[in-house]
Amino acid sequence: MAPQRRLTGWVGIYKPRRHASCVAPKPHIPLELKLGPFTVDEARTAGLSPTALRGKSWLRLSNGLYCWRELADDHWKLLSAWHRLSPEALFAGHTAAWLHGIDLDRPNVIEVIVPASSGTRSRPGVIVRRSKIATADVTTVRGLRATTVMRTLSDLCSRLESVEALALIDSALRLKLVDKTSVTRAARDCLRSLGALAEPAESPMETRLRWILMQAGLPRPQVQFDLTDHQGRFIGRADLYYPSARLVVEYDGLNHRDRLIQDNRRQNLILGAGYRLLRFTAADIRERRDAIASQVRTALSAGVAASARRPAAARR
Repeated sequence: MAPQRRLTGWVGIYKPRRHASCVAPKPHIPLELKLGPFTVDEARTAGLSPTALRGKSWLRLSNGLYCWRELADDHWKLLSAWHRLSPEALFAGHTAAWLHGIDLDRPNVIEVIVPASSGTRSRPGVIVRRSKIATADVTTVRGLRATTVMRTLSDLCSRLESVEALALIDSALRLKLVDKTSVTRAARDCLRSLGALAEPAESPMETRLRWILMQAGLPRPQVQFDLTDHQGRFIGRADLYYPSARLVVEYDGLNHRDRLIQDNRRQNLILGAGYRLLRFTAADIRERRDAIASQVRTALSAGVAASARRPAAARR
């Protein structure tokens, strides 16, 4: 019998180390070019060639204008760059809404309006529209020219789904950028009609939840209603509320898990004070709209019937 050989070395997959000469050199990022957008001449002065600007570290904003790619995450500086490129440009649409602080995600595309004679053109990441804008529809936000809040809402109402436009109007109302009277007297029909439904909702998802109920033919609920117990003490604020049925309808956002204990205590106070409570999530709003409407309709009917049976002195 042949003697068994003993393996004393490590057995595994060999992964050769990359030689230093094979590793791409770290790109040179001059400090002065990290501060804001720059021209090709400014890049040359800082020691970069036009060829170097084709690398992944740099973002081409337009013909002859670049910025450090990590700077693009600062949307204000990126918009300032476009303002520098085209001083006659006016930020509009979603970009203007974001500038005004209306509740929406940072736009992935910059929208501007320029005069008909402007040479500025649309390109990836930028939508350019040509139009003559009245002076009354122009304002300045942190040094950047943009359409006014009313003009911005009017433009977006004509392009967006009704519920999404309503969410923007709700946000503008909550932030006191506009008032109910101004939107219901707007020149554009779509803004007037949606303005009549607008309320100062705390989030776009609350607006979408309210929209589902209205579209299902249910009564319009009260928004951000202060709830009190039997002694008149404040116990919480309802996202949506139906007084006739003492029914509270809530949207549980992403931060619900972070404040679970606080929300549970609040729920106990609401139920203990004799209110009915329904809670819905983003998944419900996206996928179970009919179920939402059905549950609210059932709870409304039960709540109204129960209120009718209570003595008048006990009704709130």
